[in-house]
Amino acid sequence: MEFPIHELAALGTATCWATTGIIASDAIRALGPFHFNLIRQVFVALLLSGIVMASGALALPGWQAMLVLAVSGVLGILLGDTLNFAAVGRLGPRRAGAVFALNAPMAAILGWLALGERLGWQAGLGITVTVAGVALAILGRPSEGAHRLEQVRGGLRIGVLFGLGAALGQATGALIARPYMAGGLDPYVGSLIRVGASGLVMGVVATLPIAPPRPREISGKVLALTAATALIGLLLGMTLFLYALQGSETGIIATLSATSPVIILPLLWLRTGQRPSAKSWAGAALAVTGLALIFTR
Repeated sequence: MEFPIHELAALGTATCWATTGIIASDAIRALGPFHFNLIRQVFVALLLSGIVMASGALALPGWQAMLVLAVSGVLGILLGDTLNFAAVGRLGPRRAGAVFALNAPMAAILGWLALGERLGWQAGLGITVTVAGVALAILGRPSEGAHRLEQVRGGLRIGVLFGLGAALGQATGALIARPYMAGGLDPYVGSLIRVGASGLVMGVVATLPIAPPRPREISGKVLALTAATALIGLLLGMTLFLYALQGSETGIIATLSATSPVIILPLLWLRTGQRPSAKSWAGAALAVTGLALIFTR
């Protein structure tokens, strides 16, 4: 029997993404979601530039593809990531991660509406199960006596709205980029274009009066945590994901890499010392089951 190394790599991707959510929480609350994402984009762009230069894969697509990928980056990274980090700051990493998992059913529905992709009964069932799982995961542990990573700050409803906006931004950005990435464009080059466009627009917005106020002081610890999210979430997590796709079916890898809502529970248990509630486990399991139905339809 062949050792399932590619499947393990996909689980490693999910673990990286779950870890990033936990690491990011304190930095997001210190910097604010906009400036956290802006600083993170600088680290991500530098990492991607180094990877592309080292691999010798700097073959840019045509201007139309670059424009489409740039729009995809603004929607998926600037709006999607900033709103997701706002949700993490308000809901904590567990609840925000569960809401963000709704980007999969959103992408399935958008693909059906915009690209004519087949949805079918299995995808419909998966969407229903995922939504039910997310609803259970949001309920989770009551706020009384909860660790700061489990506390809701600024209202549950607005945090959920941020999470839904993040999921929609991610789903829309992925949908726009999908035809060009499926056409054989190097994934690191595509990511560099998307991140570069997002970072450029964020940099311009940061100079305008409408920009959120800058943090008065950025500690070395906060900066290190921000850099760590780029290293773990992008460099390691995305590398594992690309490696996993080389040796297994896309549906299986996509499902395994989307198990973050489950993997984050034991990580939070280790981090906070508080055991997740039965509702949290049941909600995460339902959400991942629904994602599996969507990805393998």
